[in-house]
Amino acid sequence: MTASTPRSGSIKAGQGGLKAPVDIGLFRKTGLAGHVADEDTFAGRVRRYAQVGSAMAGLGARLAGERYLGIPVDRGRHAAELKAALGGIKGPLMKVAQLLATIPDALPKEYVNELIQLQANAPAMGWPFVRRRMAGELGPGWERRFLRFERTAARAASLGQVHRATALDGTPLACKLQYPDMAAAVEADLAQLKLAMGIYERYDRAVTTAEIHAEIAERLREELDYRREAAHLRLYGAILKGETGVAVPRPLPELSTSRLLTMTWLDGAPILDIATAPLETRNRIALRMFRIWYVPFYHFGVIHGDPHLGNYTVAPDGTVNLLDFGCIRVFPAHFVRGVIDLYHALDRGDRDLAVEAYRRWGFGNLSNEMIAVLNRWALYVYGPLLDDRTRRIQEKGNGADGAEIVESVHRDIRRLGGVRPPREFVFMDRAAVGLGSVFLHLKAEINWHRLFHELIDDFNEAALAARQRRALEAAGVPSPPESRKSSPPRRSRPL
Repeated sequence: MTASTPRSGSIKAGQGGLKAPVDIGLFRKTGLAGHVADEDTFAGRVRRYAQVGSAMAGLGARLAGERYLGIPVDRGRHAAELKAALGGIKGPLMKVAQLLATIPDALPKEYVNELIQLQANAPAMGWPFVRRRMAGELGPGWERRFLRFERTAARAASLGQVHRATALDGTPLACKLQYPDMAAAVEADLAQLKLAMGIYERYDRAVTTAEIHAEIAERLREELDYRREAAHLRLYGAILKGETGVAVPRPLPELSTSRLLTMTWLDGAPILDIATAPLETRNRIALRMFRIWYVPFYHFGVIHGDPHLGNYTVAPDGTVNLLDFGCIRVFPAHFVRGVIDLYHALDRGDRDLAVEAYRRWGFGNLSNEMIAVLNRWALYVYGPLLDDRTRRIQEKGNGADGAEIVESVHRDIRRLGGVRPPREFVFMDRAAVGLGSVFLHLKAEINWHRLFHELIDDFNEAALAARQRRALEAAGVPSPPESRKSSPPRRSRPL
């Protein structure tokens, strides 16, 4: 999340003259007298389509023209125009842009590079609207329930904004307040995203996008429920309770609703502020980050699916604060076993075990050639874990070698007819990419192999399943239906 200055009025949305009412118009339309009604309404979707539809339709038309009519497109220029058209719109598009930036081949990279900048342009809600919205969540006289409540947002993000406050007992608090009409915005934006991804898939695809879209859609809908996020906070607080140098906010249910999450405030500086610290300090922070992400996964089958740099800070004493628990992914125990099996398969050169691991992940109908291509990708991703020595996460710090490997894998997957990744793969891969980026920035030098083996050497699939079930139940996090499986993988056909 980034800081933003509150302002009111309308924001121009591109060359077409479309205006996106950011404060006054939007809040009047959503009826902010008393309790705010932000359910997924038809009217809300219509408004959102008017804001987003023309811009996304333009993206689709240009990609289609390039594909079918041979019309050359200056993607960089059009991507900048698209960002300008959407720059004043709050909500899911900014979150989607963050997700797409770390999911290879979901949209052309020129568009992702521009869309990822949307978050910095998000204006915060002004005080009159915050005051009425808080009254809608906590009732009249809500201010008496706090010793202090800051009128200006401390941070503005994609789905809501954060205000600092102080509890009656003096505890520093963070109040995360959801923007109005987000349910309608999510559904409208997901429909537009599906259109754009579908057109691009027909234009130049090595990976089909149906499962990617389905996974993004489910996680976004979950992020709208702040009671669920409060349960995620309780879950991670319990899982990481014994970890040294790690802090998780504590939710206050008596000051929270489905659209307001009040939690303890954690002071800290951006993690990149320590990028120039001594190597010992950087290594210590990297070690804590590794365990923050992978103790939950390998011991409980749970992963934080939003590892961008704004979601963790470092306290003056070196404690790593983990923030923003809207996007949490729970995996069945057999998937975790598949991740570990693939590591052992690569380590031993065991092709049959690799095939079984991909099957556990949800890939299916893989040819021998496709397995060989996927193994090239896996050797790159697992490389630091296979290497039993102290080293950086990537030996070539500029990332050029990694980009070359990914591009060669992409070319070969396209040549072989494409692949349909399972839904579970989307956020697992995203977490690995995002965390790897942090380690690159820190230039940490660690024996990743030994760290990994500390987590997996006593792995037991049945024990993890039982441990996960108990932890989810205690925290109040819904268990994912075991009956829900990824759609049967199939070879995609180029058009």
